[in-house]
Amino acid sequence: MGDDPGRLYRLDGVAHIAGVINDEPRRCISSVRRQQGMRLDERYVPYLQMAGLYHLARLNDRWFRLDEPLVSAFVERWRPETHTFHMPFGECTITLQDVAYQLGLPVDGDYVSGCLTDFHLYIEGGRPAWQWFHELLGVLPPENQVQKFAVNCTWFQETFAECPDGADEETVRRFVRAYIMMLLGTQLFADKSGNRIHIRWLPYVARLEEMGRYSWGSAALAWLYRCMCRVANRHVVKLAGPLQLLQSWIFWRFPTLRPSGYDEISWPLASRWSGYNPGISNKGPRVQMARLKIDLLQPRQFIWMPYSALDVIQVVHPEVLEPRHTMLWRCRTSLIYFAVVEWHQVDRVLPQFGGVQPIPSPALNIDFLMSKDGRGGDRWFPAQYADWHVHWQERAEHILQFDIVPDPGPSHDFLTWWYQHGKRFLSPEMLLGDPRGIPIPDEATQRGAGRLPDMDRVEDVPDRRRIERRARVGTRRSQREWIGADLAMDDVEPPVRGGGRVRGRGGRRRVGAAREGAQMPMGGDVAGVDRAHRGGHEGGSRGSGMGDPTTHTDAGLGGGGLGDYFVGVPGDDHTLQESTPWVSPSSMFGDLLASDGIVAEFGGPHFLDDIRTIMQEDEAAAGRVQTTGTQPPLDVDLNEPATVAPPHPFAMGGTPASVQTVGSHSVAGPSSSRPVHSARVSPIQPVPDDSDESIEDEEPLIRRSFRTRVPRRCGTGSHLFR
Repeated sequence: MGDDPGRLYRLDGVAHIAGVINDEPRRCISSVRRQQGMRLDERYVPYLQMAGLYHLARLNDRWFRLDEPLVSAFVERWRPETHTFHMPFGECTITLQDVAYQLGLPVDGDYVSGCLTDFHLYIEGGRPAWQWFHELLGVLPPENQVQKFAVNCTWFQETFAECPDGADEETVRRFVRAYIMMLLGTQLFADKSGNRIHIRWLPYVARLEEMGRYSWGSAALAWLYRCMCRVANRHVVKLAGPLQLLQSWIFWRFPTLRPSGYDEISWPLASRWSGYNPGISNKGPRVQMARLKIDLLQPRQFIWMPYSALDVIQVVHPEVLEPRHTMLWRCRTSLIYFAVVEWHQVDRVLPQFGGVQPIPSPALNIDFLMSKDGRGGDRWFPAQYADWHVHWQERAEHILQFDIVPDPGPSHDFLTWWYQHGKRFLSPEMLLGDPRGIPIPDEATQRGAGRLPDMDRVEDVPDRRRIERRARVGTRRSQREWIGADLAMDDVEPPVRGGGRVRGRGGRRRVGAAREGAQMPMGGDVAGVDRAHRGGHEGGSRGSGMGDPTTHTDAGLGGGGLGDYFVGVPGDDHTLQESTPWVSPSSMFGDLLASDGIVAEFGGPHFLDDIRTIMQEDEAAAGRVQTTGTQPPLDVDLNEPATVAPPHPFAMGGTPASVQTVGSHSVAGPSSSRPVHSARVSPIQPVPDDSDESIEDEEPLIRRSFRTRVPRRCGTGSHLFR
């Protein structure tokens, strides 16, 4: 029972900082520079209260700096495999309960998801992005203040710094929209640029009265989890996200690590540390000191339930304690923030809710979801990741039931397992001595064995890239033959003159994109083939979010393959899960694949190329475990526009029934005849659908090229290989 070490610490051999801690003992993260924001006008307060963001806005005026060396020591102990910190005494993590108490955010509500830029295609009453921006805020930023679909913070601050005296209601609403976009973009969902506000919030601020429907707390926690998973990569040193939540959680849970002189408690609880300003010198030695302090922690030096203290109960806001919110603190479910899907792994930290921790079940493997960050063209994410969005919608069915005890903590069985398998210490042995002789505390035995709550089984979503490459060995043909066959069907000029295999990562993407475009004879986008022929930005680096992380521009919720975590994984190995239906069984390509002119034989030059590539990857993977040093941090921007419009427009706030089942793919161009609606947005309902095909599309076909190969027959058998 429980995770075996090979699964529990599977990422140490990829790029986790804990795997090379002896080579980089002074590695220190850097935090995003905080934007000062705008003054909280009393006229904004009613709107912020309706949105559930008023307490966060008050916290915005009580900012404190991040203790980067201390947080770096905690990053070393963050495990993306479990979404928990691995400590000498067991596991602990930041939960929805912490979000509610520290930031005062609502937990229950609809997921924060939808689309990022193509509002007119997906949302009833939506407009093209910048037209809608102008209607909602009354002004457009100059071109030099815009980067893709993000606006510089300085422009927001200068333009909406002060709401004019005597302003009418519509003017006040415009300033409120700007204030909320600034608040969300800098305090909860900041990216690593640290100075830009993405326009993804336009559909939300368009309906100010409805913003209270959403679970801002779960979205903020999803984003913090993703940022922590990224910065746990040894090659990433820049940390973004809701950093006030992270640092305040550390101070509240670890009394020996908190600063002195901050004894006044106010609401939200993170405001307790207002004005904290740690030093910025000697960061490397301070990281080592913080690491040693954590290694020497005793079980009683971690507070499992800090919010049960009387001085906390006296200041807590009543709405946080509503049953619809409190019951979700113990919910084992998905956490969603647009394309970011994380997992609330509360079954591993039962003592934080008053229980006894037994040996946990193996943690859910969502490595594949960690690669999804919204790049590759805009999509409707409730359809893209339908199962995970439905899981949040059914959150009330996944609340854990367990016994509450007077002295919560790990059981004797758990500590026996943890002492054997957990990575409890990171400092050198010369500083710690031999910890194996430390006995299990008596109180652990007195707590009893504990019981693992009943939980619904959720299937793993592992990253299968290397497995799939081996499954495809000997199944590809040259680019010339595939392009020739496809172009013969569509009568399109070859995108690469002279044929042959295009060398280099970018070339292969462009040719692949043209091939995918040529595979759309029925309603396909021939213009997309021409875009792929032109290559450049559209068919190259934007890709699908799983390419070589060192070549990506800022283009999504994250930067780099697998959400910046798996830096160093070969880019050519970045493919999707084997279950993805790339080619519909009913398509005409089955006949094409069966033709004698395209059937390859094993032992050909490309078969040997595959074998050689696999051997090189294995050697590189073995070398990565031993290498030291760092590469430049991978900065993150938000998202780029889609070049192939999705076929179905949807309304926000739900998962249409038509996308529950994976169907065939349809690619359509944007409609130029869409009517322009009034500035007020009607209640969110799905737009009538004229197509018979499902929208469940992993990503636009033009975008999938460089990671997929069309299956073909090998030899004389009838089996189709990917």
